[in-house]
Amino acid sequence: MWWIYALLSALFAALTAIFAKVGIKGVDTDLATAIRTVVILILAWGIAFFRGSTSTISTLSKQNILFLCLSGIATGLSWIFYFKALQLGKVSQVAPVDKMSVAIAIILAVIFLGEPLTMKTTVGALLIIGGTFVLIF
Repeated sequence: MWWIYALLSALFAALTAIFAKVGIKGVDTDLATAIRTVVILILAWGIAFFRGSTSTISTLSKQNILFLCLSGIATGLSWIFYFKALQLGKVSQVAPVDKMSVAIAIILAVIFLGEPLTMKTTVGALLIIGGTFVLIF
């Protein structure tokens, strides 16, 4: 079932790029990111309340909170740079280059999380990196 969610994530990420490119025309990208963040904040908290997930908030450890906050900071910085790149470049170039995050995540997962690096994963990451360089140059 994980792959269904991953494919839905990819679909919505693609729509994000298209909607953002149209939405940021003539807009400061930091303001655009702030508006987008408010919408995501309302949506995420609405879903958490609706599903009853907020009842477990008191069970979060300091480590959970720290790393979720660090993840939020990384996400925010990613969005800021993504919107600026979209404003300056074409969606057909920016979105695929942004997905080099997949290869970077694989490398970081091996280094910091001790995840195994299989031949399949290595080839996939190298293809992503190669494709990224084709689009950049």
